[in-house]
Amino acid sequence: MSDYMFMLESHLSSDQNRVLAEVQEAAAGANLSVFVTGGAMRDMLGGFPIGGLDFTVEGDAVKFASALASKTKAAVVEKDTVRNTAVLLFPGGVTAQIGMARREWYPKPGGKPQVTPVTIHEDLRHRDFTVNAIGLSLNRASRGLLIDPTNGLGDLERKELRTAYNYALYDDPTRIIRLVRLRARLGFAVEEKTQLQYQNARAEGLVAKIPPRRLFDELRHIAEDPNAVEVIRALDQEGLMQAFSPALTGPKLNLPGLAKLQKARQAIQPGVNLPADNVALLMFFLAEKLTPKERAALAKHLSMHKAEIEAWQKLEQRARKLERDLKSPKLNRPSAVYAAASKAPGEAVIFLLAYSQVRVVQDRVRNYVSKYLPVAQEVTDEQVAATGAKPGTPKFEKTRADLIATRLNARPKKPAPEAEKPAEEPEAPAGPAPLRRPYTRQPSAR
Repeated sequence: MSDYMFMLESHLSSDQNRVLAEVQEAAAGANLSVFVTGGAMRDMLGGFPIGGLDFTVEGDAVKFASALASKTKAAVVEKDTVRNTAVLLFPGGVTAQIGMARREWYPKPGGKPQVTPVTIHEDLRHRDFTVNAIGLSLNRASRGLLIDPTNGLGDLERKELRTAYNYALYDDPTRIIRLVRLRARLGFAVEEKTQLQYQNARAEGLVAKIPPRRLFDELRHIAEDPNAVEVIRALDQEGLMQAFSPALTGPKLNLPGLAKLQKARQAIQPGVNLPADNVALLMFFLAEKLTPKERAALAKHLSMHKAEIEAWQKLEQRARKLERDLKSPKLNRPSAVYAAASKAPGEAVIFLLAYSQVRVVQDRVRNYVSKYLPVAQEVTDEQVAATGAKPGTPKFEKTRADLIATRLNARPKKPAPEAEKPAEEPEAPAGPAPLRRPYTRQPSAR
């Protein structure tokens, strides 16, 4: 195993490593070359937490993603048949984008690209920024080989953002927003020529040419960002939040609400698996101060799908139902709180962490994410199977629930009191005690 392969697997969660193995196996079975690319490589090499996974295949990515989804029970969240990319949501909440190695030609800024399949090296040379143009081979003959045709690794070490080619911001103006987002997220400086490209692209009004779904894709990335408030603040300072909606400025830009959301997400311990619709959460708090008419205009401007709008606009209703359940006096044991909270979607739990004013609900939700959920996730499939329950059966899930309840309700053992040590006898003096001079009161000097 190469050092880079070891580094990647060390940075991934167990669920992400499972997806990595499934993609490798499926690509080998389909006789396709597959590589880890994009943000996953950038974050791994830069020492940042890895959110979603990015894969590039030398072949038909949409066809491969559809076959992979049917084998792994993943859901196809998004398809782009023009660019030949797909976004999958795997069990455990792992998101992965799978794209074809391609070259995009733009007849005009923000226009529909002409896409041709190419090799991975050609694909990486024509990406947006050099830090996103690094690949890692997952193929048997070259597994762990780093591919870096634009010296993105050097830019990561210098903490600098540089476009991969001279017309990157003109071809796809979405990259204007992405540049500011990455600058805020990573804390990197912008290289001088890239800054000049940015200023020229802004001066030519190219932000107005960003296609609606590409705007929504950027919001999706912001929603997954652990520093979403800083990103939105930076976009607002650059006057770019109005690209999403003219109303998202001044007091209507709900930065305090977004800060509460970010704090609630940070309350979840690293490694705790709580899948949540972060886009619905971001949209609720981002648009909280907008009028109903402005919210409708925002959804239309982003070309949001019906399911995406419903997830956002029905979030509070679902969260309030969970709030009513968690107020019940019947939830007098940890297992009862866990059972009620685990039935709700993760976004409803996070919503209550950020929004609920009911003290008992706040306490129970905090206990759920900080104590009960980590304990529940310690119960493995192997432990359940050891009881004789067969995986995939109702009995298996019931046995798991019983094991979790037993652990949650077990009272912590009190530490055993230390045994009292016998009093030590004073050591006998080595020789006869010295004679003491009799005390005589001395007259005080006046």
